[in-house]
Amino acid sequence: MLGGAPGLSGRWERLEPRPRAGRMLRQVFHAGLRTSFHALGRFVAGHAVFFASAPVLLAILLGASFSRYRVEGDVESLLAPKHSLAKIEGNLVESLFPVNRSKHALYSDLQTPGRYGRVIITARRGSMLDPVHLDTILQLHRRIYQMQVTVPAATAGSSGFNYSFSYLCLPDDKNVCIVDDIIRAMEEIQSARTSNRSVPVLHYPITQLADGRQAYIGHQLGGVQGWGPGGAVRPPGTGAKGEGVRSAKAVQLTYYLQSRSGLMDRVAGRWEKAFCAELKFFGASHPKLGLYPSTSSSLRTDFQFSSVLARRPLLASLGVCGVLAILCCSMRDCVRSKPWLGMLALLSVALSGLTAAGILNLTGATYNSTYLGIPFVMLGHGLFGSFEMLSSWRRTREDQHVKERVASVFEDVMLRFSGSTVIHLMTLGLAASPLTNMEAVRLFCRNATLAITISYIYMLSFYSSCLVFTGYLETRYRHGCFCRRVPKPDRLDSKPAWYRCLMYTRYQDETQSTNPPHMPNPNLTHMTNSSGVHGHMANSIQTHSPHHTHSTTTADPHPQDCHLLLGCVRHCYGDWITNTYVKPFVVLLYLVYISFGLMGFLQVTQGSDPSALVATDTATVLYTRAQHRYFSSYSPVIGFYIYESAPYWNASVQRDLLEYAKGFQRISWLEAYLSYLSDRNQSTSQPRENFTRTLRHFFLHEPQFAHFADDIIFAERGQGEEPDVAASRIFLVAKTTENKREEMSVLLDTLRRLSLTSRVRFLIFNPSFVYLDRYVTAVSSPLRHSLLAVLFLLGLSSLVVVEPLVSLWLGLTLLSVQFGVLGFMTLWGVEMDCVSVLCLITALGHSADCSGPLLCGFASGRGDSRTRWVRLALERHGVPSLQTLVCYSAALVPICAVRSNLTRTLFRCLTLTAGCSALHTLAFLPTLLTFLPPSKSRDHRPGGEGQRQEVECVEMNDSTRVVDQITTV
Repeated sequence: MLGGAPGLSGRWERLEPRPRAGRMLRQVFHAGLRTSFHALGRFVAGHAVFFASAPVLLAILLGASFSRYRVEGDVESLLAPKHSLAKIEGNLVESLFPVNRSKHALYSDLQTPGRYGRVIITARRGSMLDPVHLDTILQLHRRIYQMQVTVPAATAGSSGFNYSFSYLCLPDDKNVCIVDDIIRAMEEIQSARTSNRSVPVLHYPITQLADGRQAYIGHQLGGVQGWGPGGAVRPPGTGAKGEGVRSAKAVQLTYYLQSRSGLMDRVAGRWEKAFCAELKFFGASHPKLGLYPSTSSSLRTDFQFSSVLARRPLLASLGVCGVLAILCCSMRDCVRSKPWLGMLALLSVALSGLTAAGILNLTGATYNSTYLGIPFVMLGHGLFGSFEMLSSWRRTREDQHVKERVASVFEDVMLRFSGSTVIHLMTLGLAASPLTNMEAVRLFCRNATLAITISYIYMLSFYSSCLVFTGYLETRYRHGCFCRRVPKPDRLDSKPAWYRCLMYTRYQDETQSTNPPHMPNPNLTHMTNSSGVHGHMANSIQTHSPHHTHSTTTADPHPQDCHLLLGCVRHCYGDWITNTYVKPFVVLLYLVYISFGLMGFLQVTQGSDPSALVATDTATVLYTRAQHRYFSSYSPVIGFYIYESAPYWNASVQRDLLEYAKGFQRISWLEAYLSYLSDRNQSTSQPRENFTRTLRHFFLHEPQFAHFADDIIFAERGQGEEPDVAASRIFLVAKTTENKREEMSVLLDTLRRLSLTSRVRFLIFNPSFVYLDRYVTAVSSPLRHSLLAVLFLLGLSSLVVVEPLVSLWLGLTLLSVQFGVLGFMTLWGVEMDCVSVLCLITALGHSADCSGPLLCGFASGRGDSRTRWVRLALERHGVPSLQTLVCYSAALVPICAVRSNLTRTLFRCLTLTAGCSALHTLAFLPTLLTFLPPSKSRDHRPGGEGQRQEVECVEMNDSTRVVDQITTV
């Protein structure tokens, strides 16, 4: 129509310049998405009963699958890197030297069979080698040795059977149970005292038994004080080889069990429970001793015990969050107040969690204690969506139909909510991929991805239907809490004051008389459609101008009816945070934030100790503390395995092997054999046949060297030839300090680099290496992958978003929040373990929830000043983010009362995530956006986009036709 008016055509060109092709495509895509969500909102509002009832029925049906609830039993597979060289080396060691074939001494820190019982015994006063304590220890040993376990007939076969330790133990070559060498040494001391003979001298850490065999007791005797030269007393842990032990504060005993079959494994499990019960009873009858038991199932039991301890605090968190959510949804106006929506938002999160758990049960998934963080991930995301929808609902026109208002809410909110959901799914989904080497992280992220997806669907269906129902209550002027119709003001005058306060509301006629709602001009719509021009101009008129949004956005004739937080942000906080004199202090605060974050980032430490993830005051924690206190002077026994045939008779090979073991406390068959040859005036460099013959037929037949037969594997060569030494092992023990795990990690890397250049093919192994090997890489890799995925997603979305700078700002915000959480959690004493990494991954999505809408609201504005749009963005999106952070933080408070290291780490990391997100959303971003891009008036040309603030439609009639004319006001 306008095309026929030459005078108006040029003016039209001046008002709406031709946008660039890229920006036009982004606008078309953006408008298409908004239109789709508008249609989806109308559809949900038209079928509210179905969308409200279907999620409830589905959650109830899937929740019935909890009869298939199973707990993960293999903790090592969860907390250790899934693919590591240490696991490969462990499998090779087990194939060469299986523990079930050992016929002599076992080293408790080296062999870790399927089942065992272990106890640390300490003395409240005196030494464990005193006659009283020594007799008590041997008495305890006999009671454990004679302890029997009764297995019911249903398990053992036709009749019940009693199993004792002598039946379950690992036997030696004489079919006698293998026990620790410290027991044999104590029996020798007791026998000498009984017969009034001189007590044999006990050396540390390697002593010599009565049969002449040398035994390592560094991990069986702890807190040792030795006799130095001249009778001087050495401090604990400083005894050297060849020096006598003066006193010892602790003794550690280990009892190995066989688990060859399913029956034996079940019996061994019962024996472990009886073992702990016996120690508890024995400790009660001997209060002067401290007993700290540990079994093969202690770590699994104590790790899963955190879930049991957290049940009531989780319910308390839900209750506290529900109360605050109700308060956040309440207003003075009893009709427009929607307290039940806060409770229904939590119900939506609970239903989605129940549905996700039912799916996991049906698919045969197992549970572990790290899943305690999933409800908080769902809670933060679900509350954000619900408060954003409620805030958008209050900005809609009250004279519209409920379906139109819901459709407007979908059009306004769901695009941002879907974007933040995609960020959640991208970060968690990539961490759940096979690229993740930590099984606990992968399983958590996989299940959290499922939970977030279902939560998003339920927010679109169940919560939106509840919004429809409360909208009908509001339209019919029913009380938001009691659902009772509110009388009009003339009928309330005769009521008591408390009743008038309870039933206070504003009727529509009263609102229209003071502030008539903004009605769109149909001529403007007709003009836009008939001219064939893109519909983005109409969106610009409604969205970009602060004067033509919802009626409650500008001048509110009833400020007392506003939400409390909205009133505070609108009238107090928004003006204060954008004040010229406050901005320098906020920038200074951000510099302090970055400084402390960098300080913590430079001090990040790995947390590879699995005992740091179990419940406190449990058997695992108490045992670990006692072990660290009394047995930290030496490293665990390291197996040095030569897995290929080597020329041991060669002098240069002998020198290399002795050089590798130099500086360690060692139990070496090669060193003992070379000394054996030297004592007999034989050359250590002999031909292969002589070297092997003497080794097999003479050395290993000596009683004091017979135990070395477990350390050598011979391979037959041919008829009449001496076999080769196909593989062998020696044992090394290093002197350590307080940083035992860090020193072990350094030692592992050093010896592995040495194995690459050595001509003797060897490997080193200890069961703790499974947790240490590439732990930092395995833990941090999912975090790096998630962060890179988010940045890639934001970069890709900048091609679609109308304002590409939103993606840049959001990416910088996520990096800043992540950096701050990582730094401050280190300063708070949290190590980099699988739980803290899970929290860091979820922090990306949580910070996107809080800061994304604020950035979008600010960037969508055109005209006016930056300060004006910052305040408006805080009113529209800062208040929902603040409500989410308040409820989310309150829900975390009960978790800090759980006596568990895992929940303590979870509480600290999630609290820091909420705090850092709140700082960026409510302080840093509102300040920085007032003087950094994007600009609010990028085009200053006449008639440019920056000057288009308000448009009115004027109808002009002439004698022949009706002309629609656009004029700028």
